Amino acid sequence: MPQTTTDQHAGKLPDPSPRRAGGIVPVLAFAGITVAVMQTLLVPVIKDLPVLLHTAPANATWVMTATLLAGAVSTPIMGRLGDLFGKRRMLLASLAVMVVGSLICGFTNDLVIMIVGRALQGFAMGAIPLGIGIMRDELPREKLGSAMALMSSSIGVGGGLALPAAALVAQNADWHALFFGAAGLGVLSMLLTVRYVPESSVRANGTFDWLGAIGLSAGLVSLLLPITKSSDWGWGSPTTLGLFGLAVAILLLWGVMELRSAAPLVDLRTTARREVLLTNLASIMVGVAFYAISLVLPQLLQLPASTGYGLGQSMVVAGLCVAPLGLTMMFTAPVYARISARRGPKVSLMLGMLIIGIGYGAGLGLMNAAWQTIVISVVVGAGIGLAYSSLPALIIGAVDPSETGAANGLNTLMRSIGTSVSSAVIGMVLAHTSIRTGGVAVPSMDGFRISFLIATGAVIVGLVLAAFLPSRRSAQRSAQQSPGQQPLVAGADRTARPTLVAGSGGFRGRVVDTDGTPVARANVTLIDPRGRQAGRATTDGEGRYTLLPPSGGRYVLAGTATGYAPHALPAEYPGDGVPVDVDLVLGQGARERRTTVAP
Repeated sequence: MPQTTTDQHAGKLPDPSPRRAGGIVPVLAFAGITVAVMQTLLVPVIKDLPVLLHTAPANATWVMTATLLAGAVSTPIMGRLGDLFGKRRMLLASLAVMVVGSLICGFTNDLVIMIVGRALQGFAMGAIPLGIGIMRDELPREKLGSAMALMSSSIGVGGGLALPAAALVAQNADWHALFFGAAGLGVLSMLLTVRYVPESSVRANGTFDWLGAIGLSAGLVSLLLPITKSSDWGWGSPTTLGLFGLAVAILLLWGVMELRSAAPLVDLRTTARREVLLTNLASIMVGVAFYAISLVLPQLLQLPASTGYGLGQSMVVAGLCVAPLGLTMMFTAPVYARISARRGPKVSLMLGMLIIGIGYGAGLGLMNAAWQTIVISVVVGAGIGLAYSSLPALIIGAVDPSETGAANGLNTLMRSIGTSVSSAVIGMVLAHTSIRTGGVAVPSMDGFRISFLIATGAVIVGLVLAAFLPSRRSAQRSAQQSPGQQPLVAGADRTARPTLVAGSGGFRGRVVDTDGTPVARANVTLIDPRGRQAGRATTDGEGRYTLLPPSGGRYVLAGTATGYAPHALPAEYPGDGVPVDVDLVLGQGARERRTTVAP
């Protein structure tokens, strides 16, 4: 397991000023929203792309596909690079690449150049797991839940808010203005990041697995390409089946290679843990449910009333009716924090998926007026907001701090796979159930309802998966009922057991002397039941430390510092993301003895 290291120059965790610390959450959330905008930026003009780019409809779809593929590939890679070389540094790199891609698209009408620019735009999706990693490393525990919830939801918030804004621009200005606006957002996000976001102090040891990155990229492209292009190629075509077979072969070979690597791109052993595996599988289902509403409602709203079920709204009005989807996701972040603090992220995930199912179920009979689509957007948005907010908390509670970026990158990838599957399957359903009106094939009401049923089915599968996640609440309750369980502070009984507190998992606390004075640069060593070192940390200027065990179980925390008598304390880690707060009290005996024998 890679070991966590701290700031190599100062030897301690950075202590950002209140001004900077207060800006971390909104700035990172703005960065997440900015990169998520790229996913739906061209949705209002997608039907016009063949004319705008002077190409066939099948070729024009590559403009959307390139962004999706680049985003899927970049998330785990940028997450691992952030763990190794600095999360803020990689966040700025992601935003810079997005700005370059936006400018390329803004100055061209050529299909190939546009595809290149759109791929660079999609590359920025790695900013979301990087932002979650920075929050885990830098924020106090009491602010972490709501902050990660907002960052995780930024995927949907950006996508939802982009629809009406992009529609307004496309309807009243040259469509290239969309890209210049995206570049402006990217530059603003970079400036705010430099100003308010500190570099993460947590690093993973090792080197970057370039061969693993190439293998994962090839496997993902081989998997996602036939999914996104299946409507053009056909699910049973030799190209589609051949790419699926190639994806299986590449990913299996890549998996064997990663298991043998000393510093893998993705720690598959960690990924196979029940908490991580089930969370990632549930993420796919949430991704399927999220994208269904984005595909159905805009089309329903813009279909002419002459069809008998179309609502005959303009592009801008359609975008405004769907916008509550993103707004509701944004406002559910503080609600999630309260639910998660009381019941745990598992409960909030299941509650979110239940609300999504209710929204889609009600939507089967609420497609007759524009106001009804707003109701559907609000309900489904609230559920998706809760579900998306729960995912990073479940992930980081099960992985080492040095793997936060890579683990959340993989989770973001799972959501992208879900949206890709949703796009392909629902696109196929709408195409096969379409009817002809005025000589033109348009989606039917039956197709819209089947799409909602597919989303409901995905939610049910996600609920079943989430039900098998370990419950944090049960671990907290059993720990809190233990006798004599109090936090260790100066002068407290050193045999007292540690207190479980809300947070992201692992052992955390302070090293102090018997007078309660913090001991800076003290060493805290984590020893497993076999007497082996399982981790080590150095306290900062306030005597604080953080250590995440490789798994649940009994450990010994040993604190040492020059001039102090060492102190060792047994402690137990539940292993389900519940943090354990342990303060070590170092005696002054060694310092006093040295004074006595001095000449």
